[in-house]
Amino acid sequence: MTSHVRHITIDCADPYALGTFWSRVLGAPLASDDFPGDPEALLETPGAAILFVRSDDPKAVKNRVHLDIQPQDRTRDEEVERLLALGATLVGDHRRPDGRGWATLTDLEGNEFCVECSAAERAALTGSRLPVTADDVTTAVRLAVDALAGAAEGWDAPAGTLEWTCWETVEHLSDDLFAYAVQLGPRTPPLDGEVPYRWAPERQGGPYNAVFADRAAGPAGLLATLEASGALLASMARTTPPEVRSYHGFGISDPEGFAAMGVVETLVHTHDVAEGLGLDWAPPAALCDRALARLFPDAPAGGDRWTVLLWATGRAELPDHPRRTKWRWDGRPPADQTASSAG
Repeated sequence: MTSHVRHITIDCADPYALGTFWSRVLGAPLASDDFPGDPEALLETPGAAILFVRSDDPKAVKNRVHLDIQPQDRTRDEEVERLLALGATLVGDHRRPDGRGWATLTDLEGNEFCVECSAAERAALTGSRLPVTADDVTTAVRLAVDALAGAAEGWDAPAGTLEWTCWETVEHLSDDLFAYAVQLGPRTPPLDGEVPYRWAPERQGGPYNAVFADRAAGPAGLLATLEASGALLASMARTTPPEVRSYHGFGISDPEGFAAMGVVETLVHTHDVAEGLGLDWAPPAALCDRALARLFPDAPAGGDRWTVLLWATGRAELPDHPRRTKWRWDGRPPADQTASSAG
């Protein structure tokens, strides 16, 4: 067995005030039982929590340990400006004209930290593909749930061009996310088949599922099962080591691959259901682009990314490209795709 970092502990004069600053920086809440004047304040963040502890010793020299933060939904420079507005101080500017580099700031008590380029900026600088992440799974599922939550009726109507009803299609989607999560669950994930749950339809012609929603719970209950399955996949994608491989019918895949599959399933099946319910649905272009780059490397690089994803999954026309009547993604890790293509 090994140890894990439980807390990153920071000595400070005012734990609650400093914790509140970092809560705004990281978008994470302080513990509910922390109040002004307390000797400690706990900030729960992904990976390891940050614990602020009162100390009477003043800060005298540069910290030997500091935090490096990476903005998730904005650029490095936009994040620096936001943090300065929160009360941080710029003490070292190591940003370069070519877009690389970082900025060193201090918090309210003079503790140094650095702001790096966002993942999107790094990908642009290096010409690399931006990966699909566990957060992308969460985003896709939450957007889908929010889009479908307004429909109180119509759930027994066909889902777009599918033979399933809207209800059945959401059940199928929930089941997909669950199935991708459990493929990563065993200590030794299977490479020759699926984890042996029992999948069966509730009616002839219906989807083969292991997961079904209780009809008595209504649409809200149905969407709760979808959100729960999405959370399972996001957790497995986040915590499974990237070198792990597991079976999928479209290629032995890795945690990022299963996350990307979950994103694609969510986006396109929400499209099907939204058509059946008469709802609007247009997911973010950047999310579509990351999923396309991971699972459909042969997809056209230009054009509206949502339209291209619909085309790649046989749901839309695309100028200068024949409509797909059969399709499949390539779930293999990109290195394996390259090796296979090279013979």
